[in-house]
Amino acid sequence: MAELLLELFSEEIPARMQSRAAEDLRALITNGLVEAGLTYEGAQAHATPRRLVLSVEGLNARAADTREERKGPRVDAPQPAIDGFLKSTGLSLDQLTVQEDKKGSFYLAVIKKDGRDATGIIADLVPQVIRSFPWPKSMRWGSGSLRWVRPLHSIICTFDGEVVPLDVEGIASSNTTRGHRFLSDGAIAVRRFEDYAQKLFKANVIVDAQARAETIRTEAKNLAFAQGLEVVEDEGLLKEVAGLVEWPVVLMGAFDEAYLDVPPEVIITTIKNNQKCFCLRNGKTGLLSNRYLLVSNMLARDGGKEIIRGNNKVIAARLSDAKFFWDQDRKVKLTDNLAKLDAITFHAKLGTEAQRVRRIEALAAEIAKTIGADIEKAKLAARLAKADLVTGMVGEFPELQGLMGRYYALDQDVDAEVADAIRDHYKPQGPSDSIPESKIGQAVALADKLDTLVGFWSIDEKPTGSKDPYALRRAALGVIRIILGKELRVRMNKIEPDLLSFFADRLKVYLKDQGARHDLIDAVFALPGQDDLLMVVKRVEALGKLLETDDGRNLLAGVKRAANILKIEEKKDNQRYAGDVNSAQLIKGEEKALHSAITVQSAQARKAIENEDFEAAMRAIAKLRAPVDAFFEHVTVNDKDQTFRVNRLRLLNRIREACSEVADFSRIEG
Repeated sequence: MAELLLELFSEEIPARMQSRAAEDLRALITNGLVEAGLTYEGAQAHATPRRLVLSVEGLNARAADTREERKGPRVDAPQPAIDGFLKSTGLSLDQLTVQEDKKGSFYLAVIKKDGRDATGIIADLVPQVIRSFPWPKSMRWGSGSLRWVRPLHSIICTFDGEVVPLDVEGIASSNTTRGHRFLSDGAIAVRRFEDYAQKLFKANVIVDAQARAETIRTEAKNLAFAQGLEVVEDEGLLKEVAGLVEWPVVLMGAFDEAYLDVPPEVIITTIKNNQKCFCLRNGKTGLLSNRYLLVSNMLARDGGKEIIRGNNKVIAARLSDAKFFWDQDRKVKLTDNLAKLDAITFHAKLGTEAQRVRRIEALAAEIAKTIGADIEKAKLAARLAKADLVTGMVGEFPELQGLMGRYYALDQDVDAEVADAIRDHYKPQGPSDSIPESKIGQAVALADKLDTLVGFWSIDEKPTGSKDPYALRRAALGVIRIILGKELRVRMNKIEPDLLSFFADRLKVYLKDQGARHDLIDAVFALPGQDDLLMVVKRVEALGKLLETDDGRNLLAGVKRAANILKIEEKKDNQRYAGDVNSAQLIKGEEKALHSAITVQSAQARKAIENEDFEAAMRAIAKLRAPVDAFFEHVTVNDKDQTFRVNRLRLLNRIREACSEVADFSRIEG
């Protein structure tokens, strides 16, 4: 078994593209090898700012021979049909055999192909992959036609330690690469991935992105700890920075303490967005420090002093801008910003931000009343929720909207609960984001998301397939998380049925992740009036517990049996057996017992549901299991006497109706 080593060396690859590109390279090459008849034991792909690397281990030296039998036309078929078959197989007529079957004689082609050497397969495959590589953005350079993310300089392609000859737009394969742009000189000859990675490490290149990230993490923690500080961790930034350097060197810079008067989130965002640096906090107080960490791609002779000085200068300029926005924005009352929202269009068909704010305020008041929040505070929070959109700070850093509104509100002595609700009304913005803690925040957050959903539904701008430009799925999931997470009673009887169905679909996705069955959600949503998501979930949970018992499973089988009989007989008779059961015509003990049990247990289930005790309702319905089983064992439904037959079919309908008190059992699988 041999190893394929591939390196595509280029100018700097954007960090955001590296991980996906490495995976694409692995998939395209390994899939191509397998399609060509080769097998392998494992593959690993890596990316640095200047190279994509792939190692395929345990690769066969030769593809297996193949033998394919292909049945052709009858021997007396028209000549064009025979000629077409010969063309498709690449054989001549004398190379075919004739076989007999029940329908006559027909031609059979046996196509044998000798397996190709792996080197030939690789030599054909690699140029194809390079020319068709799926970069999100690519470019051409010079006079060639090749498109790559940045100019491609060299290709390493070795198999079993030897170069596989190939050429792409004048770039010939070899077994040589280069180390760090600044910290190494000359070509580096390699054979396999093991010596490739070792030699590059000596040339100041860490090939593995995860290893670079861990190096940064460790050095950053150690450097911060030595100063009594802690790193403000940011996994996304760590991954990005690891894609910007081949030999990470962590250095500490500083800025003027006067800038610490600016909200810490602003400082963190400024330093992260502009310089890709990590902020630090005091290890004891937790307060933001005026120190920060930068990651250099250099081992500087002066220990990094000049690099730190340059970063300090840029960060000071950016923080000066941020402080200017902070100082200027605070001179204007949030309430004075509201008039400016008239000039901002939310959507051409849904009006301005000011019009939207008025809708959210009215809806927040209704929701606040429903969930027990302070109505006036909820209205004020909703009224001010979008006021920071016209501030200089949010104009510069849109990701800080809501958060800056809170800071400006507190600075203007707005009630703290209202200020927190302004910050929280965008929550949750993703699966890892928290939900608002206060009732006021919950009311405004729900109002904001429901207004978005109802609005876009009204203009028929709904998600289609994978497209969701207005993040409506996220908004619906946010509503679900708030309602379920805080056990809120919010009726959605005023939204259109199609939007309620959309909520049902989102609820299925959410509950499926929690381990719930989608068919149980369908069974509950099929009942009329299911517009209270919290009660839907409680009903689903109770139904799930019922079906985990023997009584529940057997009852389900009985209900389905009753439904199937009714479906057949109603279709045959062209009528629905929904009338009252005539108790005088119940002559067998089992049908009398069933009728009595249905009357009692359905009434108990109905009363339990009115009291929102769904587990009690399920227990009541579960008591039908024994009389239903006895009925089917001892009673013939399709009696010869038409009077008894009709009455018993109506009794089956009573089973169906009784169970529909808790769920539509026809929607339950199993």
